[in-house]
Amino acid sequence: MSCSAIEPVFTHAQTLSCKEIQPNIYEVKLAYNPSVKSEKDGTVHLVEPGQFFMLRREPSQVLLARPISVYWAEVVDQQWQVTFLILLKGQGTQELCSLSAGDKVSVIGPLGNTFPRPDSIVTKNGGVKVCVVGGGIGVAPVAGFAAILPEQSYDFYAGFKSGSYGLEKLKANKLVVTTDDGSCGIKGMIPQVLDAATLKNAGYQVVYACGPEPLLAYVQEICGEAGIPCYLSMESAMACGMGACLGCTIATTEGNRRCCADGPVFLGEILLFQKKAPVKKLVVEGKQSANSARSEPDLRVKIAGVEFANPVIAASGTFGYGSEYQPILEVNRLGGICSKGLTLEGRPGNGGVRLKETAGGIINSIGLENPGIKHFVDHEFTQMRQLSPVTIANLSGSTIESYVEGAKLLAQAAVPMIELNISCPNVKAGGMAFGLECNAASAVTAAVRDAAPNIPLMVKLSPNAPDLIGVADAVRQAGADALSLINTVQSMSIDIYKGRPLFDNVRAGLSGPAVKPLALRMVFDLVQYMNKLPESQRIPVVGLGGISCWQDAVEFIMAGASAIQVGTATFANPRCMTQIIDGLAAFMKERGYQKLDDFRGLAQI
Repeated sequence: MSCSAIEPVFTHAQTLSCKEIQPNIYEVKLAYNPSVKSEKDGTVHLVEPGQFFMLRREPSQVLLARPISVYWAEVVDQQWQVTFLILLKGQGTQELCSLSAGDKVSVIGPLGNTFPRPDSIVTKNGGVKVCVVGGGIGVAPVAGFAAILPEQSYDFYAGFKSGSYGLEKLKANKLVVTTDDGSCGIKGMIPQVLDAATLKNAGYQVVYACGPEPLLAYVQEICGEAGIPCYLSMESAMACGMGACLGCTIATTEGNRRCCADGPVFLGEILLFQKKAPVKKLVVEGKQSANSARSEPDLRVKIAGVEFANPVIAASGTFGYGSEYQPILEVNRLGGICSKGLTLEGRPGNGGVRLKETAGGIINSIGLENPGIKHFVDHEFTQMRQLSPVTIANLSGSTIESYVEGAKLLAQAAVPMIELNISCPNVKAGGMAFGLECNAASAVTAAVRDAAPNIPLMVKLSPNAPDLIGVADAVRQAGADALSLINTVQSMSIDIYKGRPLFDNVRAGLSGPAVKPLALRMVFDLVQYMNKLPESQRIPVVGLGGISCWQDAVEFIMAGASAIQVGTATFANPRCMTQIIDGLAAFMKERGYQKLDDFRGLAQI
């Protein structure tokens, strides 16, 4: 296999064009100055088939650049013009697929090795008979490679879900196209037109392929049966693209190999493909009607006897009392609303700086500013009751006695549910102090349970507790009907110009997308623990922390959460909760799930 000896460049490219050529498939053409030379030998950097670039729009909302294979590259008007075919998949590719002419893109590349050319393919007297296989977006690198081979010297097999793309530059001896839906070429998939017998009968002597891993595993298998070498272009999640982070390793018979630096093109026979575990089947056969995939899913959920129209709840401290967002959001579509954190007496909150934006979230030190529970009962609660979502009163305090007195007032007002906040990190007394240790958490939970015996009680847990499972079990045994987690993660910020902590309380609470993986893990762990208990002793778990889209919500539900709360994301996108509701419904309908229980806990092992 050849590998460019030229070092990659790190520079900015300019967008020449960006256009959608098939649904969710974009052709992006970038240009950068070819006079950028190697610091070692002054050589102009070359771009060869099979290589890739790390691309990141400037400015960008994502941390990592995305590895994108080269489709075509040429020097035009003394500039490298490199064309990529990009599948719109996540936020990073969405940014790349929404480029406009003139937009800047950070590029590192070209990276990786290239497809090796058969020795005799460049001779004038014919040569090796070549088979090239591309699947989906994997067509891009192999089509670019095939296009530089002598005309009619190869056969090309391309498989798509629908339609076709990336084949314009090909001058193949034979071009075979398959589509899942039959919209182009032969209806079906690559295995229907290419197998070991076909390889042998056609006299192919080498195969090149790129595409989804199942396709590459299949090509490896049939080439092995036919005794023909194959070269496969692999894909793996990457952080650096330079061979430093070891996040993209590929398992081979020769040990782990880096997809970015040792590949992406590998000799097929050395690759070790993992057998995929079968997808769990959640809907019991015989109980799903023939039309279930087309019927509207049921998003209702019941927590501690309280029914919610859907599992999306506005988190405490981020949504006021609901009416604040009514001018710009269909508030009545939400499943529930947690009030601002309430204390027995009104509080002015913390002085000094209260908010600091940070990478992937915000740090806040609000300090439970609120009008007091009596005022809430007489005013804000009256307004919340007029809304459709379930009202949840978030109860906090400085002492057990203040928690108890507050709970009594909320019980007298017959609030539908209390969320007992023993996890706020932004107060000097009470709050998180009760949620860090099992005995303290149990004591305050039991006291509130006694003070409001008929009100469903959900306890909000702290991610800062040394023994989260221990605290959760302690409050469960003390009378909690449900658990919510996580509250904000204790953090801080420093004013570098004053040389002192930014917040008066020094420590504050981090929330937002940055904490989502941590929150998801804690919810998963807690549900896993609950599942080990007798069913009669289990209580539901409500997940929160960094949820900002319906995919996040699905993850938490698959981790076992009965419902989810959304907080910081509302600041960035006030309509994110209704979008999450719509996204959940569409996901369930697409997958044939009739109710949340059909996929709740799917990820539990």
